[in-house]
Amino acid sequence: MCRHLAYLGPPVRIGELCFDAPHSLRRQAQHPRLQVYGDDNPHGWAVGWWADATLHDYRTTTPMWEDDVFDGHDRAAAWMAAARYASPGSRLDVRSAAPLLAEGWMCSLNGMVERFYDGVGDDLRARCSPGRRARLVTDVDTEVCFAVLLDRFADGESPAAALGALVAELERAGSERLNFLLTDGRCIIATAAGNSLFVRTDPLVVASEPLDDDDSWLRVADRTLLIADRDGIETTSLEVAA
Repeated sequence: MCRHLAYLGPPVRIGELCFDAPHSLRRQAQHPRLQVYGDDNPHGWAVGWWADATLHDYRTTTPMWEDDVFDGHDRAAAWMAAARYASPGSRLDVRSAAPLLAEGWMCSLNGMVERFYDGVGDDLRARCSPGRRARLVTDVDTEVCFAVLLDRFADGESPAAALGALVAELERAGSERLNFLLTDGRCIIATAAGNSLFVRTDPLVVASEPLDDDDSWLRVADRTLLIADRDGIETTSLEVAA
């Protein structure tokens, strides 16, 4: 249901991890090893990165392995990328390709909100603040969940607590695959809930699958909330986080 990764560390060429690594994101998009739903991720991809304290992004509906437009030469110390497998019922829209960007955050969802087009999505939209709800532009679950999280952040809830509570709520409503990935360029917050997730330090990379065969990659246990920055990693059971 998508492959994604987030990076924090010394500036690195984006193409190094997206294109050049032995099991790069582009290779994962076409030949995932651990994806539990779907054989590939053909519905486009996107990458967002910080440069001079400004968020930039590139997005397309072209399959990642066929994209010859983005050259990957940009260097960044904080960035996120994802290859998309569109949830059933969603449109092929370039704006729907994660990561989505808003208010200094980036968000990706590897998974899906069950019954999103059968009432659950409407319930989530109704909980968004009016201004944020008016800014929704796609038909995808990731955008609505991101809006709910941003409202919680604005209300003073910690990002980790807000994400843990949202995952618990969606699971109670029947969702089983909810691997979220969030970053504000200073930390990475992620959930392993129904799909694979790995982390490597020095530099910090959180990814759906290892980008190479180095034994420094650690698998994040299912039902885990991960909080990571340049100083270290903390993991918490999703039940405790909720």
